[in-house]
Amino acid sequence: MTLWLVRHAPVLADPGLCYGATNLPADASATRAAAERLARSLPEGTRVVSSTLQRCELLAQTLLGLRPDLIYTVDDRLREMDFGSWELRPWDEVPRADIDAWLADFADARPGGDGESVRALMARVGAAWDDTLAAPAPTLWVTHAGVMRAALLLSKGVRLPAQAADWPDAALAFGELVQLPMLSFQKA
Repeated sequence: MTLWLVRHAPVLADPGLCYGATNLPADASATRAAAERLARSLPEGTRVVSSTLQRCELLAQTLLGLRPDLIYTVDDRLREMDFGSWELRPWDEVPRADIDAWLADFADARPGGDGESVRALMARVGAAWDDTLAAPAPTLWVTHAGVMRAALLLSKGVRLPAQAADWPDAALAFGELVQLPMLSFQKA
């Protein structure tokens, strides 16, 4: 069994904007290009599970238009992290002290004061992970960078990073396909 992860195409927003849970649209031409690459890569009958945010659903729907043999569902657990009051603010306008406070209590602090904790993010992505393991079939998650990083941790058996330094810092390009072989993965 294999799990692929793909990040949506770039959103239609200013660079440097915090937009985690905000439901912004994606660039249509970049979405189409990503879908065309995916259509050539996935085996017949792959399950496509998309975040409920429109930037992911557009990619999934475009892919399905090219590959009607794929099996499609949406899963709200694959949505991006909610950054609370930081949403739709430029990252460089978020006070450094607020970011430092979040990083100091990385698992449980709520970004923006009312956002989603990393613990909550990992719990919901972990539940989607467990469901994917229970239904062994080639699967593609159409999702976001935060969810992809959570899945990278889960693939190593990590259910909750102990500190901010444990969070994966790998660059995840828009439309990038990441493959996680799941045959040897175990539920933590």
